[in-house]
Amino acid sequence: MDEDSLRDLFASMEPLSFRSMFGGRAIYSHGIIFALVLDGGLMLKGDDQCSADYEAAGCERWTYTHSKSGKLVSMPYWSAPESAIDDPDNMQPWARLAYEAALRSKKPKKKG
Repeated sequence: MDEDSLRDLFASMEPLSFRSMFGGRAIYSHGIIFALVLDGGLMLKGDDQCSADYEAAGCERWTYTHSKSGKLVSMPYWSAPESAIDDPDNMQPWARLAYEAALRSKKPKKKG
């Protein structure tokens, strides 16, 4: 997905910005990362509060096998629902869900 397609898909989340990350592209709204494009797939941020919603929609959690320990590692991102991949209207509630999960995961700044 190119940047123009992502801007169209996530128009409800403006302002958007993009950065290279994990060999893919991170997608930010208001400076908060809420989605990734990895290996051509779109991943949305999630947490314990919304994982059941992703699972019910048939989304898969991003996992990988740790190269040293051999253990399966689960990342806090899920594949985007198929019905939302090309439809900004269908993507809007999922993008909002991902953004809210990203806000919840933000660590408070330490007082200095």
